[in-house]
Amino acid sequence: MPSLPAGFDALVPLLGLTGLVWGVAADRIAARWPAHEDGTVRNVDWRTPLVALFAAAALAAVPVRFGDPAERLLFGVFFAACILLMATDLDQRLMPDVVTLPLIVLCAAALAWGGDSLVSRSPAWTAVVGAIAVPGLMFLASLPFGEGALGGADVKFLVAVGLLSGLIRIVIAVFAGAMIGGLVVFALLIARRVTLRSYIPFGPFLIVGAVWAVLLPAASS
Repeated sequence: MPSLPAGFDALVPLLGLTGLVWGVAADRIAARWPAHEDGTVRNVDWRTPLVALFAAAALAAVPVRFGDPAERLLFGVFFAACILLMATDLDQRLMPDVVTLPLIVLCAAALAWGGDSLVSRSPAWTAVVGAIAVPGLMFLASLPFGEGALGGADVKFLVAVGLLSGLIRIVIAVFAGAMIGGLVVFALLIARRVTLRSYIPFGPFLIVGAVWAVLLPAASS
C-alpha cells in the first residue's frame, strides 16, 4: 500500500468533500428559504455548481491555513456561514439576519477569546476600528448611488469580517471584492447578459474577497 506524502493532511480532501456537499445543500436551502413571495422553488442551475465549488475550495483551505484545532473549527463554521450567505444572496438578493447577526457575535467572541485578530495577529482594537470604520465609510459612500447600492446585510457581514480578520484584511477583502465584482460585471456587460440598469448583488463578491483575505498567509499581514 503506497504511503501518503509527507505533510499530507487528510482533513484537506475530507473538508473539500464536505464543502462540496454543503455548497449543494446551501444552494437548495436558498431556493426554498426564506420562502419566495410567489411560492416557487428554483431548480438547479448555474448557481448550484458555483456555490458548491466555492464551498469545496474554501473549506479545503481551512486546514492548510490554520493548524490549531479550535481555529480550524472556528473558521470552518465562519466559511460555512459565508457559503450559505452567498447562496441566499445569489438566489434572493438577501443575506438573512438570522445568519449575519450570530456571525457578528461569533466573530466578537473569537476576538475576545484570542485577545487579538486570530487571522492577522493584530491588536484587538484595530479589528474593532476596522469592523466599524470600513462598513460605515462604505455605506456613506454608497448613499449617492441610491437605495440598495450597499445593503444593510452587506454592512453587517463586513462588521463580522472586520472583527475576525482585523483592519488591514477587511480593507483587502473589500478591495478584492470590488475588483472581482467589477471584472465579473464587465464580462457580463460585454456578453450582453446584463445591462447598466441590472441589479447584481454585491454580497457574493464581498464573501469571496473576505474568504481570500482570511486565507492570506500571516506573514503578509
